[in-house]
Amino acid sequence: MEFKTNITSFTRRVLLSTAGALPALSTIALGATSGMKKSPFGKTATGDSIDLYTLSNSRGMQAAITNYGGVVVSLLTPDRNGHVDDVVLGFDNLDGYVRPGAYFGALIGRYGNRIGHAQFSLNGVTYHLAKNNGDNSLHGGKVGFDKRVWKARDVSKRSPALELTYLSKDGEESYPGNLSVTVVYTLTDKNELKMDYRATTDKTTVVNLTNHSYFNLAGQGRGDILNHRVTLHADKFTPVDAGLIPTGELRPVSGTPFDFRNATAIGARIEQNDEQLKLGKGYDHNWALNGYGKAAALAARVEEPSTGRVLEVLTDQPGVQFYTGNFLDGTVNGKAGKPIMHRSGFCLETQHFPDSPNKPEFPTTELRPGHTFESTTVYRFSAK
Repeated sequence: MEFKTNITSFTRRVLLSTAGALPALSTIALGATSGMKKSPFGKTATGDSIDLYTLSNSRGMQAAITNYGGVVVSLLTPDRNGHVDDVVLGFDNLDGYVRPGAYFGALIGRYGNRIGHAQFSLNGVTYHLAKNNGDNSLHGGKVGFDKRVWKARDVSKRSPALELTYLSKDGEESYPGNLSVTVVYTLTDKNELKMDYRATTDKTTVVNLTNHSYFNLAGQGRGDILNHRVTLHADKFTPVDAGLIPTGELRPVSGTPFDFRNATAIGARIEQNDEQLKLGKGYDHNWALNGYGKAAALAARVEEPSTGRVLEVLTDQPGVQFYTGNFLDGTVNGKAGKPIMHRSGFCLETQHFPDSPNKPEFPTTELRPGHTFESTTVYRFSAK
């Protein structure tokens, strides 16, 4: 699963992948054509061989993804001067992703975000989930999709594309139905990492799939993200209770620290004396997007002033969870042995709303037999 590349005289700093590790950045020549490279990334405790798939485009961008948890291990993008950095937090090897943690780069399911009191009802049956976040169930339970080994297949056509599939069996983490899931990662020549999700079931269930990458557009390990300027295309957000479960209210952002309708630095209001900020220890909330519909629309834009890097997030989902790394505390070392510090990365998790199975007023997350869950999210990078 390797494509040869035509070499040009132009060089950038890119990540070299080897068995079981991601070494330091090295200078090599990038080619004029895109492709995919497969390399070993280690083994699980049960002996499953894990691989790393490095997708490259002709503009100097690379995305490295592993079939363990569908993790986006690295994203290499150029700044305004053509210098390439890795802009997602994570680890150099598989061991960092296997241990319990903050879901760095992971594919999240069966239900992303929180379900209150770790239970919900469908068709008169109450399902009791694992409580792995206080009284709640978070990100699919104790062994969610982020800790599963996915089947990988090269589906490249005009652009390098990796297909991951997984069958979540009836009763896994107490969810009903055999759920067949497919996620395709495509790296385009527009410097977009596109994620196409698809799922079918043989029994009515709930589904909420997302990606949990932590971004730092200055480059991972290079300080906090408080100077990043964020725009969220949302007039309302869902306030939460003390357990970070939405109350059911859709509250206007106007006049609150949650108003990102115009580009605003993350740190500008994050320490304000606001009840919701105190509950989340910063931003850890769901915004109800204005552009919710059938087609992927611009949901968020983030600019990093020192490098000029810009991230745009497009999605067809109704919400996005904006999280500012409030629970990162420097006790875990990431890539190159650098500690992952407080607020050193932010997440934009495109999703249905948290606790939707218990909030009939929210957009439904139910999936029935004979129907297909389909969704697209795009991370688009540029520099100015």
